[in-house]
Amino acid sequence: MKSTQYIGNKTFSVIDKAKVDPLSDEVRIKVAYTGVCGTDVHIYHGMMDKRVQMPVTIGHEMSGTIDAIGADVTNYKVGDKVVVRPLDDRGVLPSDKGFNHICENLKFIGIDSPGSMQQFWNVPAFTLHQLPKNTDLKLAALIEPLAVAVHDVRLSELKKHETAVVLGGGPIGLLVALVAQQTGAQVFVSEINPKRIAKAKELGLNVIDPTKVDLIEEVKNRTENRRADVVFEVAGVQATLDIMTEVAGIRGRIVMVAIHGQKKEVDLFKFFWKELRLIGARVYEKEDYERAITLVTENKVGFENMITDIQPLTNIQSVFEQIDLNPDGMKVLMDCQQ
Repeated sequence: MKSTQYIGNKTFSVIDKAKVDPLSDEVRIKVAYTGVCGTDVHIYHGMMDKRVQMPVTIGHEMSGTIDAIGADVTNYKVGDKVVVRPLDDRGVLPSDKGFNHICENLKFIGIDSPGSMQQFWNVPAFTLHQLPKNTDLKLAALIEPLAVAVHDVRLSELKKHETAVVLGGGPIGLLVALVAQQTGAQVFVSEINPKRIAKAKELGLNVIDPTKVDLIEEVKNRTENRRADVVFEVAGVQATLDIMTEVAGIRGRIVMVAIHGQKKEVDLFKFFWKELRLIGARVYEKEDYERAITLVTENKVGFENMITDIQPLTNIQSVFEQIDLNPDGMKVLMDCQQ
């Protein structure tokens, strides 16, 4: 089998190695597709060198079919289509209050242990979600990031006829907007990049370019001055932190989707003045994965338009180099059998 390895200094290698039989509680997956996410790009840039154990096979946005089963695995069979929820929560403690997806000793598979950018991948069976037989495995590679969006929208408690503003039209921002629309809410995406604006419109989303119109005034005009019931901060820059408390209306809910590695300035006065709520949202839970699978299976929102390129696994070095040269793309998949 072929396997990729990040070896540091913006460098990947492709090696040949023997397939390994799964342990008693594992399955071996023939990986169909793996998507490249922002975390993978951070690893490529060396931003996580202190965390990953090089050489390391990364990747976690994937789809595939079961190739072999460990002796103790009884609820799956060879040939089943599956995705992996890449959270290893075996270190859960009572102090984690049952929230296994954010437990203190959580390990993220594909970062803290080998990931899916290889032809065959051994994983614990408890991480699996089975897919319907007719599932398109290309679309199924979007289930992991889509589950992030489902989790964000679920925690926001967004309801029909409310208004949501998504600050940032990258891959996660657009998935959040697409999921938010399924609630029956009025949804706007704030984005300044022309290519991402075009993609959002292609997906049928309402887009506001804050470099051309005043975002706050535009939202006020479309909500009879009420502003937004929910704001999703996805861009992760100071400008969106500044605007999120302005565009939120009275008792608005702000969901922090972006990861801020350093302390940032936030207008806390607005939280007092308008009784705002700030909601943290991290990864996903089992129910979010199941909802994402349903959305992909139904495919009523054209998720295929999120996929901007598919490349052979053996092209991994050029895939990451091209992402650096063209950061405007949405979702690049690697065909892990090529």
